[in-house]
Amino acid sequence: MLPKPAKLLIAFVAAITLSTSLNGCGFKLRGSHNIPSELKVMHLDSVDRYSELARLLKTQLALNDINLIEQSGTNIASLKLFKDRLDRRTLSLFPNGQVAEHELIYSVSYAITVPDQEPQQFDFEIYRDYQDDPENALAKAKELKLILKEMRQQAADKIIRQLASLNKTNT
Repeated sequence: MLPKPAKLLIAFVAAITLSTSLNGCGFKLRGSHNIPSELKVMHLDSVDRYSELARLLKTQLALNDINLIEQSGTNIASLKLFKDRLDRRTLSLFPNGQVAEHELIYSVSYAITVPDQEPQQFDFEIYRDYQDDPENALAKAKELKLILKEMRQQAADKIIRQLASLNKTNT
């Protein structure tokens, strides 16, 4: 049996080894992004500044230590949300002709402007299947609301990842 100081030393060495291994292979905690320094102060502009996506994006930017300012300028990075739209496509029908399953398509369009660079515009879509049940309309309405919230959160995360990837493409 090892004395207590030896156990502590082994645990410490194991923790350092694990930490170094994870850091060396590029592992990062989810939600942790390496945002370029020129994007640490930014102006966020949105067609609908009170939209759910704009609100989630503001939260994500704050979590990534990005300081949002109210006024835009020529030497300040800018993120402009043009539009977000939800469309549905019918995938299947019940025998009585009612829609049984939809494909939800959430489209987002935005642009990033970095000082001394050309603006970059991005568009993407997020897809989800949604099964409808007319007999449980209230439960399905709540489920749809949760799915839409998840899709918007995924869109905000994708925009933040795009901001972080600007660091790799512009250096």
